[in-house]
Amino acid sequence: MAQDLFASSPMPEVTDTFPSLLMAHARVRGDRPAIREKDLGIWQALTWTQVAALARRVAHGLAAQGVVPGQHVAVVGENRPRLYISMMAAQALGAIPVPMYQDAVAQEMAYVLQDAAIGVVIAENQEQVDKMLELRESCPDLRCVVYDDPRGLRHYSDPMLMSFDELLAAGDEHAARDDGFFDRAAQAVRPQDTAAMFYTSGTTGKPKGVVLTHAALIDRARAVQDMEKLTDREDVLAYLPPAWIGQNMFSYTQLLVTGFTVNHPESPSTVAIDMRDIGPTYYFAPPRILEDLLTRVLIRMEDAGYLKRRLFKACMNLARRVGVRILDGEPVGLYDRLRYALGDVLIYGPLRNALGMSRVRVAYTAGEAIGPDLFTFYRSLGINLKQLYGSTETSVFVCVQPDGKVRADTVGPPVAGVEIRVADNGEILVRSPGLFKEYYRNPAATLEARGEDGWFHTGDAGYLDQDGQLKIIDRAKDVGKLADGSLFAPKYIENKLKFFPHIKEVVAFGAGRDQVCAFINIDLEAVGNWAERRGLAYAGYTDLAGKDEVHELILGCVEQANADLARDPRLAASQVRRFLILHKELDPDDDELTRTRKVRRAFIAQKYAVLVDALFAGRATQYIETEVKFEDGRTGRIAADLKLRDARVFPALAGEAA
Repeated sequence: MAQDLFASSPMPEVTDTFPSLLMAHARVRGDRPAIREKDLGIWQALTWTQVAALARRVAHGLAAQGVVPGQHVAVVGENRPRLYISMMAAQALGAIPVPMYQDAVAQEMAYVLQDAAIGVVIAENQEQVDKMLELRESCPDLRCVVYDDPRGLRHYSDPMLMSFDELLAAGDEHAARDDGFFDRAAQAVRPQDTAAMFYTSGTTGKPKGVVLTHAALIDRARAVQDMEKLTDREDVLAYLPPAWIGQNMFSYTQLLVTGFTVNHPESPSTVAIDMRDIGPTYYFAPPRILEDLLTRVLIRMEDAGYLKRRLFKACMNLARRVGVRILDGEPVGLYDRLRYALGDVLIYGPLRNALGMSRVRVAYTAGEAIGPDLFTFYRSLGINLKQLYGSTETSVFVCVQPDGKVRADTVGPPVAGVEIRVADNGEILVRSPGLFKEYYRNPAATLEARGEDGWFHTGDAGYLDQDGQLKIIDRAKDVGKLADGSLFAPKYIENKLKFFPHIKEVVAFGAGRDQVCAFINIDLEAVGNWAERRGLAYAGYTDLAGKDEVHELILGCVEQANADLARDPRLAASQVRRFLILHKELDPDDDELTRTRKVRRAFIAQKYAVLVDALFAGRATQYIETEVKFEDGRTGRIAADLKLRDARVFPALAGEAA
C-alpha cells in the first residue's frame, strides 16, 4: 500500500531538494535497502519505501508538535535510523535539522540550543534526555524532547518528554485530519531554502552555525558521485558523529543523492566488527581513525612470532616500494608483481580483511592533514585511499584526488564547479556552488569569511602546484617562522610524530623561537602493551608516561622523525630539539581538543604556559597540577613532576622529505 502511495504522490520528477530525492528513491528503488542497523547482533534493514513512509509519519508528528518551516529541530545521538529519518522529516516540513555532538556535555549543548532557539529535540537515549532536562531552565525555547531508545526512561514522567512511538501516533492522528499536508509541505521546499545547520568545532572561539542550502549540499554530492561513478549498490558504514559535516555528507546527503545503503553499527565499541560484517565499498575516515587502526595492527604484529614478524616486515618493505605504483597502474617489473601477488595472499589480503576494507573501492580521508607515511601505508596495501579537502562552509567537497593522480603531499585538484585562488598572504580562497549561505545570526563573521566578491576565506595556507593540485601547508594562523626565518609548520611536524604507534597526539611550538619543542601524548594501548611485554608495571596513564623507559622509547621516535625532517631543506630547522610527555591525555571535555579531536593550540599554549616556558628555558623537570573534568560532571586534579628531554637533531640533507 505504501508503494502505491508514493507512486500516486504528486511530487515532481525534479530532484533538487532532499524531500524530492527521498520520494524519488521510494518510487524508483523502493524495495532496496536504504538503512541497515545492527541490533542485538542482527542486521536489520529498512527499504526506501519504509524509510519514506516513516519520514511521512514523523513529519506529521513534528507538525503536531508545532514545528513549522524555518524552525530548527535538534538531533542528538549516534547514527541511528530514526534520527536520520527525523532529519528527513524536518526537511520535508521546511524545518532545519541541527545535528549536535552526542558526546558533548550539557553545558556545551546549551549554547547551540540557545543560539538556534531550539524548541524540539530528537534524542537517541536516556543519556541525551538527561542533558536536555538539565538544560531546560537555561533554554526557555525548549518544549519537547522525543526519545528513540526507551531503556532507562520507564519512570520518567516529565510532560516535556515523548517517546518516538508516541510521536508516530501523534503523526497518524495529524495525517487523519489532513492527509495531503505532507505532500504540500514537501513540494513547497525550494533548492535555495536552508537544508541543515552545522556548528563549527569552535577551535578559536564560540561555535558558529553554518547555514547550508539544499542546492549547495546536493550539488557537491552529485559532483563527486559523477567523478567516482558512485551507484546505488554502494555500502557505507556510518560510525562518526552525525554532527560532523564529513559524516553527514557521506552517510546522509550522499545517501539521498545516490540512493545507496548506509549501515549503522550496533555501538561505537563494535565498529571494527561491524565493518568486517558489512565490507563497505565507499569509506571515509579522518586520519585519527586510520592512525588507531594502524596502531592496533602494529600491536598485534609485536605480539606475533619471530617468523611472522619477519614475513610482515619483508612484505611491507616490498609494498612500500611497489604497492602504490601497482595501485596507480604504473609499470612494475614482472618479478616484483609476482612477489606482491604472493604478499597479497599471505599478508595484504588478510590485513585488508582484518581492517574491514576488503571491498573498498573508494576511500577518503579528510578533517585534518594526514602524515605521508600513514597515507602510503594504506595505499601500499592496495586500498584506494585518497585525500579530499573541504570544510563545513564548502559542503565538504572542494578538492578530491582523482584515480591515477594520487600523491601524499597534495589534496588533489578542484572538484567540478570549484574555483581556487591563493591570496597574497598564502591563504586559500574558494568559490563554489557548495558555499554556505551565512553564519547564523552573525553577519559580521559572514562578511569576514565570505566577502562581497563571493570568495570564501578558508583560513588554510597552501598553493596550487604545476599540475593544478592543491598543497596544504597548515592553518594560515599556525604557519610561522622560527627566529632565524626558517619555515615553521607545526601540523606537518605533528603528523610526522603521530605516525609512530606509540604516539597519540602532539602539539609543537616554535613560532618566533630559536628552536622547536613539543608536548606528546603517548598511546595508552600501544605503550601499555609494549610495557607489559617487558614486565614494566604501571598504575595508569600518568604513571606510565613518567617512566624512564617510556621516555627512551619516545625519544627514539622523535629522533627518527628528526632524521626524516632533515631530508627536507625547507623544514630541516624545525626538528624537535626538546619534548615532554604530558601527564594526562588531551581531552575535549577539558577544552584541549574540539569534538572532532582537533588540537586547540592557542588554548593549550595558554593553559600549559609553565610547561612551554620550561621547555624553551632548558629545564630538566617541571611540576604541573591540572584540573580535569570527569564524564559525570565532577572535577579533579592531576599533579606530576614532568621530565623534559633533549633530542638529537641532524644536519640538513639535500632531497625530498620522507
